[in-house]
Amino acid sequence: MKEFIESVITKAANSVSTVWPWFRRKANRIATNRIINKCRHRPHPWSMIHDYVSWSSLSEKKWSARHLPAIQLNPPKRNDLENLFKRAKQRLSSKSTCLFPAFAQYLTDGFIRTRMPDKDEDPSPKRKQNTSTHQLDLSSLYGRTPEQTRVLRLLSETNRQKGRLKSQMINNEEYPPFLYDGQGIKSEFEILDEPLMPEALKEIPAIRLKIFAVGGDRANASPQVAMMNTLFLREHNRMAGVIEEANKVWDDERVFQVSRNITIVLFLKIVIEEYINHISPSFKFIADPSIAWNAPWNKPNWLTTEFSLLYRWHQLIPDDNWWGGKNYSVKETIMNNNLLLKVGLKRGFIDMSDQYAGEICPFNTSPDLLHLEKMAIDQGRLCNLASYSDYRHYVKLKRPRKFSDVSSNNEVVNFLQSAYQSVDDIEFYVGLFAEDLERNSPLSPLLLRMVAVDAFSQALTNPLLSEHVWKEETFTKEGWKLIGETRTLRNILNRNVEEKLDDSDYIGITHKNWKPN
Repeated sequence: MKEFIESVITKAANSVSTVWPWFRRKANRIATNRIINKCRHRPHPWSMIHDYVSWSSLSEKKWSARHLPAIQLNPPKRNDLENLFKRAKQRLSSKSTCLFPAFAQYLTDGFIRTRMPDKDEDPSPKRKQNTSTHQLDLSSLYGRTPEQTRVLRLLSETNRQKGRLKSQMINNEEYPPFLYDGQGIKSEFEILDEPLMPEALKEIPAIRLKIFAVGGDRANASPQVAMMNTLFLREHNRMAGVIEEANKVWDDERVFQVSRNITIVLFLKIVIEEYINHISPSFKFIADPSIAWNAPWNKPNWLTTEFSLLYRWHQLIPDDNWWGGKNYSVKETIMNNNLLLKVGLKRGFIDMSDQYAGEICPFNTSPDLLHLEKMAIDQGRLCNLASYSDYRHYVKLKRPRKFSDVSSNNEVVNFLQSAYQSVDDIEFYVGLFAEDLERNSPLSPLLLRMVAVDAFSQALTNPLLSEHVWKEETFTKEGWKLIGETRTLRNILNRNVEEKLDDSDYIGITHKNWKPN
């Protein structure tokens, strides 16, 4: 009954909002605060440096924070859990297109940067650390440090070149420059983080020589992710041209910085108004920075180890993708920018928007990605995370009392019963993906609630959205107008392809045929 009443209220609010914009802003503020207040506000008492509160745990941001204190569980052998994830028969989402995992990975790879141990190195300390800026700042495009940003910039005072990022033209389309030449990483890019890629792929020239020089070591992970980075590269450089034309006396530095401000805010708007609205079961949110200005949850960002684990959405990746009319297996797409270069940006977005993503559910991870599930289980155990039941309680969901409370799928229930002595023993990572999905959302209830809390509380706290910065003079008249007009990836894409989109060209992370139930 409670869910029914909330559904009716939400539908009424959405309906009234279209007529009275002031009501929409009010409802948006209430809904956003209601979501964020499900969890404790930052700063969290604990981090991964100690299992107790210390000055270091409250100040050293190289260590991931944590929502709940460390607990030593007695889990089953990891290999016993592999079959819970292993894809038996592919299940596709009814709501999400393949643009959804592409954007989700691009979003999270910029700030969920768990430190990777070197080969044969003890992983214990590093897997508890985060090497990001803890901001949603498009570091995958601009780099994590000023030094990295500098080598990615064109740095030219020549007219029609001010403020640009380095790029190259291939088949009359703009892309980032290549990172490697025949000898290795180009000397101009040595300060960049080396791409995270399988050793075997480094030995394949056709793959290695098409890796882009970009700000993030994960931004070449797949052609879908490289596609996202290319889109925002083009938007930055296009915007720099607009800013330079409107402010002819500005130097390269100012044109770059203002263009960067605008592009980051456009990215944040997409996060809220397209991405969060896709995972939301009902209410449609708007990006209103004023919500955070006096909110008690407006605290400096600090990524948690739970957040880094709950975003391992490997099930979203289908067995194959088609690029330009040809199917490619998961293995064939890894680090393979040739697929993007072959079809171009417009066709890449159209193709990904026309394909269903996988469903986030048990028994649905591609065999080529199964090793990543094992690594995630290991990381949760290394970090001594509390149980799945504890996290449901923490975000104000009911604790499961029996295994059938976790899932309505008898196969899942039987698997959990065989692996764990009690429902209270189920691990956080396992429980996240064993749950049934929330109605009208691609996520399970615990996953949905934790993603929404962190996404809102770390997007709306961006310094560019703060009370004394969020004004036209920060972004220029041209940038301010563009920010107001932009709501979707389609908006940005249409500004950055030579052949404009027509009505038949669908671009979206929600499938065009999806209907809520």
